[in-house]
Amino acid sequence: MADNIKLEVVTPEKLVVSEEAQIVMSPGSEGEFGVLDGHTPFLTTLKTGMIRYKDASGAERAVFVSGGFAEALPNKVTVLAESAERRRDINVERARAALARAEERLGKSVSDHEVDVVRAKAALMRAITRLNVIGTK
Repeated sequence: MADNIKLEVVTPEKLVVSEEAQIVMSPGSEGEFGVLDGHTPFLTTLKTGMIRYKDASGAERAVFVSGGFAEALPNKVTVLAESAERRRDINVERARAALARAEERLGKSVSDHEVDVVRAKAALMRAITRLNVIGTK
């Protein structure tokens, strides 16, 4: 059986995850990627999504991540994220409110100069992903 790898997820504010993992699946900007012990080193950008991993005991874990970078080494994955939250730390009501606000903004007329469509779509994606991480809508 392969050895575990170290997973660290860090934001500018705090260390979100620091634990051993059997496998790490992450939302790379060019597509999802997986890392096992002994992986070839690489560096990539991340998009908004869900980092999924199996901890040392084999339990499935999930972390919301929005932007940043991931570095894979043969025995470690380091994620430097703009924002990240463990499943247990996501506020469901806040995520639902953000989803409603983003949908409302996107529902406005495109000619409305107050609507920044790119930002509204990004907010919508973050809210949907947070709700997907906790398994609710």
